[in-house]
Amino acid sequence: MSRSAELIAAARAARAAAYAPYSKFAVGAAVLDEQGRIHAGCNVENAAYPQGWCAEASAIAAMVLAGGRRIMAVAVCAEAPEPVTPCGGCRQKLREFAADDCPVWVADMSTQRGTYTLGELLPHGFGPQHLEP
Repeated sequence: MSRSAELIAAARAARAAAYAPYSKFAVGAAVLDEQGRIHAGCNVENAAYPQGWCAEASAIAAMVLAGGRRIMAVAVCAEAPEPVTPCGGCRQKLREFAADDCPVWVADMSTQRGTYTLGELLPHGFGPQHLEP
């Protein structure tokens, strides 16, 4: 199985655990860290909007908790008429740990629907390098 297929499978499995009672819009995400480990997350809504969190943020938190510090690839899974990419806030969160050339694979429950780089999704993004002396 390819790394993209593994990540998409992990994102699909995470989507199944999403807590989305208000929007009914379940999302799963998975990130591949610098050690080759996959970390998954799902969206978790809250009645007090916007206190919930996105699947990508959950996956990043799982990676950091496990000691990962670099995202090498991302997968996002959701069901919608158009391919679902990370929201703007998550693009910035991903940028903290990933380079512009990091692949972002988007899928639904049956097919891969798109391939992007983080740089395509967040052109001219602000990252840690901007704060280096």
